[in-house]
Amino acid sequence: MLDLKRIRFETDAVREQLAKRADPTVAPSVAEVLSLDAERRRLIQSVEQLKARRNEASKEIAECKKAGDDAAGLIQEMKDVSARIAAFDTRLAASEARIEQLLLEIPNTPLPPVPSGDESAKLHVRSWGEPLEPAGWQKPHWELGATLGIVDLERGAKVAGSGFPVYVGAGARLARALINFMLDVHLQEHGYLEVMPPYLVRSETMLGTGQLPKLASDAYHVESDDLWLIPTAEVPLTNLHGGEVFSPDDLPRHYASYTACFRREAGAAGRDTRGLIRIHQFDKVELVRLERPEDSEAALEELTAQAEKILQRLDLPYRVVLLAAGDMAQSSAMTYDLEVWSPGVERWLEVSSCSNCTDYQARRASIRFRRQRGAKPEFVHTLNGSGLALPRTMIALLENGQRADGSVELPEALHSCMGCTRIEPV
Repeated sequence: MLDLKRIRFETDAVREQLAKRADPTVAPSVAEVLSLDAERRRLIQSVEQLKARRNEASKEIAECKKAGDDAAGLIQEMKDVSARIAAFDTRLAASEARIEQLLLEIPNTPLPPVPSGDESAKLHVRSWGEPLEPAGWQKPHWELGATLGIVDLERGAKVAGSGFPVYVGAGARLARALINFMLDVHLQEHGYLEVMPPYLVRSETMLGTGQLPKLASDAYHVESDDLWLIPTAEVPLTNLHGGEVFSPDDLPRHYASYTACFRREAGAAGRDTRGLIRIHQFDKVELVRLERPEDSEAALEELTAQAEKILQRLDLPYRVVLLAAGDMAQSSAMTYDLEVWSPGVERWLEVSSCSNCTDYQARRASIRFRRQRGAKPEFVHTLNGSGLALPRTMIALLENGQRADGSVELPEALHSCMGCTRIEPV
C-alpha cells in the first residue's frame, strides 16, 4: 500500500503518478483518504483535549472531596466528557478502518519510465529471434497436442471441468523437463535459493502481496478453513518474511520456486477458451527478490534478463514490452512482459511478467530492514517474475518446433532431460 504520509505531504505528485493508470476510481479514493485523514487528525486532537480536561476534573474532584465540598457538578462533567470521548473514539475507529480499506485498494504509483494509458500504450523494448513464417501445414497447439498424444483436454474437463488439462506421456515428461531446466538455470547460474512453499495460504498472506481484496473473485477460496489456493508462488515467497526486520547484511534475498498455480480467471470468461492459452491450473517457476530500495530498478533489469535467458536457451522468438500504467497489476510500479511468438494462433503470448513493486507489498506485509544496527527500520523493495510459466512456453515449443511430417523438434537444451530430440506423432 501507499504511505499515508506520502499521500498527505506529496498529494500533487501522487495524484499525477496515479493518473497514469487511467483508472477513474483512483482519484475519488485518494480524495476520500485525504478527507478522512484530516477528520482523523481533528478527532485525535479533540480526544486529547477532552482527556486532558477529564484528568483536570479528576484532580478537582479529589480536591473537592478532600475539602468536603460538593463535587456533583464536576462528576457530571467528567461523565459527559467520558461519553464524548467514547463517541469520538467510535468515529475515529470508523475513519481509520475506512482509510485502511482505501489504502488497500489504491494501486501503486508507476515509476517515471512507465507510459500512461491502457494496454494499447505499452512500449516495445527489444526482440530476440525471428518469428516463423506462416506455412499451410502448421497447426495450433491443441491440434498438435492431440496428434502427438501428449495433451488430453477432454479427459481433463471430464475430471475437473474446462481449463484443467491433462498432460500425458511425452507431454508430462516435457513439463517436468521444462521445470527442471528452468530451476537448474536459475539456481546454478543466477544464484537463487530454491523454496517449496505451501499451495494454500491464509487471507493475510494474500493481502500482503495485493491479491486481496481486489482479486478475490479470481482466486479459489476454501471457506471452511479461510485458506486460498495460490495464484502464483509470488504470494507465499514474498510473505515468507512478513513482519520481519532484516539485519544490515541480510539483503538481498533471491528465491526461486516451482509450484502449481490456480486462477478462476473470473474476469476473462469467453476469452482464449481453446487449448492451453488461458487455464485454471498451470505450472510456473517463479522468481522473487527482496532488495534495498536503491537497488530495485537495476534488479528489475537483471530479473528480466534472467527470464529472457530461458527463452533464448529454448530458441524461442520473443519480445520484451514495457507495460503501460493502466495494464499493470495493482502492486506493480513497473512491469516488463516477455511475449513469445505463437505461429499456430499467430499471436504474441505472454510467458512472463517481471515487476518491481517498490515498497508497496512490503508495507502491506511489514517487511523491513536496517541499514545498520540501531538504525530506524525501512521497508524493503519486492520484485517478482515468471521464469517461466509452463503452458504458453509449451505452446511456443510445440508450435515453433513443429515439422511438416507432424513431429515436433525439441531445442537442444531439453534433449538430455527428455531423452530424445523430437516428439513423434502417436
